[in-house]
Amino acid sequence: MYFSVSFMKHLASIISYLFHPLLMATYGCLIVFFGLTNTIYFLFTPLKLKLILTLVVFAFTFLLPVLNLLILHKFNFVSSLKIDKQSERTFPLIMTALCYFGLFYMLFDFNIWPAVKLFILGGGICISANAIINIWYKISAHMIGIGGLIGSLLALCYYMQIQILVIISICIVLAGFIAFSRLFLKAHSPTQIYAGFILGCVLQFSLFYLAQRITFV
Repeated sequence: MYFSVSFMKHLASIISYLFHPLLMATYGCLIVFFGLTNTIYFLFTPLKLKLILTLVVFAFTFLLPVLNLLILHKFNFVSSLKIDKQSERTFPLIMTALCYFGLFYMLFDFNIWPAVKLFILGGGICISANAIINIWYKISAHMIGIGGLIGSLLALCYYMQIQILVIISICIVLAGFIAFSRLFLKAHSPTQIYAGFILGCVLQFSLFYLAQRITFV
């Protein structure tokens, strides 16, 4: 029994690390650049450019926020790198959102698929919303991340008629595993899990809807 609980705890931790919310932007870029093989952007975007953009996204949406968190932990602004305490989450979330907005500003004039820029902008908006909500209520950043990714993919599937139902289905299954891991580790309540997923999915899908209305995508 101890072995089973211990194994499940390690498995839940691995899932939480592999699908950390700060990695979702990178995963989204990998899906867009290398998974959507039936689009002109896959066919006519040079491989070198795809790799460079993915590395830039990884640097801005993962490495910089992690570095910021390490600095905050070093100077005792946060007690843990996991920032489990609700009172310690708002400022790191704001700093992370600024990294996303900075990346969006940098990529805005680049001649790449506008959906990538929109996904980055949506990530910044989702994180900002989490920072504001966190003042009163703690919700799952993991579920905001995977929910936002699914919302973006649903928008691409609906508005651009891209056949990615298999990828969306895989992401939904992953969302279930992520939700299980957060619940098993007692990091969040079921309500916080549902709230995070709905927030991420709705905000990203709504952003693509507005962009479609003003012909951004």
